[in-house]
Amino acid sequence: MITLLASNDGAHSSAHPCIEDLRKRGVTQVFLTGVATSAEVESTARSAYDYGYNVVLVVDAMTDRDAETHRHCVERIFPRLGETDTTDNVLKLLKKTPAR
Repeated sequence: MITLLASNDGAHSSAHPCIEDLRKRGVTQVFLTGVATSAEVESTARSAYDYGYNVVLVVDAMTDRDAETHRHCVERIFPRLGETDTTDNVLKLLKKTPAR
């Protein structure tokens, strides 16, 4: 597992040094959580999607200052960028997946 901390520009901006490292490691899927659903999380999800990653948005592991904005992102935007799921479901699926 690789953990990245995003700035306000998103963790997958073209200038972020992790992009090349993730590609070299053969990473094809990213799981996103975060504090600002409508800012950093959405920005990172859009960038990851644009780079061709399979994006999973762990919706109960993110929040926003505005509950309505958070709901809008989770219900309307995120399903267009990737899969949405809960922490419990993601952890269950990861436990079933063999390590590489």
